[in-house]
Amino acid sequence: MLFLLLAQCLWVSARRPLGELDYQYARCGREMWERPSPVAGYFTTCGNIHDGTLAYRAAGLPLTLERIVLGQAATTSTWEMRHEAGEIKLLLRLPFILAGVALGACLWWVTRRLFGNEGGYISLALYCFMPAVVRAATAPNNEILAAFGVFSVIYTAIGVGHALQGPKKKWRPRIVLLTVALGFTAAAHVAAFVVALLFTVIFMAWVAEGRRAYIPTLSIVWVVGAFFLLFASYAFHPDAFSYVFRSAAGRMWMSFDGLKWFFTNPANAAFTVALLGALILYTVSRRSRYFGNTAPLLVGAPLMVLVTTGVESEPWLWALPFLIVFVGGVFADALETRGRRVFLWATGVVLVGQAALCAASLRG
Repeated sequence: MLFLLLAQCLWVSARRPLGELDYQYARCGREMWERPSPVAGYFTTCGNIHDGTLAYRAAGLPLTLERIVLGQAATTSTWEMRHEAGEIKLLLRLPFILAGVALGACLWWVTRRLFGNEGGYISLALYCFMPAVVRAATAPNNEILAAFGVFSVIYTAIGVGHALQGPKKKWRPRIVLLTVALGFTAAAHVAAFVVALLFTVIFMAWVAEGRRAYIPTLSIVWVVGAFFLLFASYAFHPDAFSYVFRSAAGRMWMSFDGLKWFFTNPANAAFTVALLGALILYTVSRRSRYFGNTAPLLVGAPLMVLVTTGVESEPWLWALPFLIVFVGGVFADALETRGRRVFLWATGVVLVGQAALCAASLRG
């Protein structure tokens, strides 16, 4: 299924022409890697980046490496590289395609451990045939990176919370991994970092019974470590880094616009039906109301109505992996009941419908 997702992304990328925004991400990303201060007083020609440096660096890195391999001068523009670098469209978008595939792999790992093979396959199929995921993975943007970061952070935090119940020798690698994941998320979007840190503390307090006294100290370690990595993403330039705090990138509020847009989009009709069915089953079936199903719902629901007022972003995309996990978990529980055959047919219809709508959407 992940190969099918990769194939969809490569097909869309090949058909989608490069636009001004693509060149902007690539140009400013190359400036971060090759010459951090091209304009006096600014970090890059895009200004003092405050909506996340990670997407710029991800878009620029393959082109910088390509320039070095081809022996081009550092002054070679991204526009000129179109005629010298092979497959520039793929190079520019490859990091985001890989992020989308990596998020799918993480989702599979989580759902298979929680719900078994059936829940894992249901969740992965919904994810791999999600038009919004394919589109986000085939253009330079911070949203797919932030979605990957938030999902990784929260489920790593749950793992750390469980690890705190065991021997201390197993704590360190998980704590370091969570610090790196938080730094990755902060570099993608400061608001996503705040959300991920909040749910990290909440879920650790939930699962780390008897070890909650460690949470304040660990939170300090994670915040300091994450901001050090964020500072590094600004090439340790204090002025550029300070703009993260002086800008409005972390301001958040609530709006139903994103939720309405997503669930009224015909391309998402099959997933909308699946989510509605999962919510009904979760409400009426006691066996579905446990931590594995409740946790992703508690994250996905508020993210669907979250908006960042200072910068443009799509928190509803951050919510999708969690809602997909929720649907996969509830459907897996339903397949273990006496109505298994009916639910199996219903699940098959939903997945086939999702795949068909995704194919039609991408062709359009």
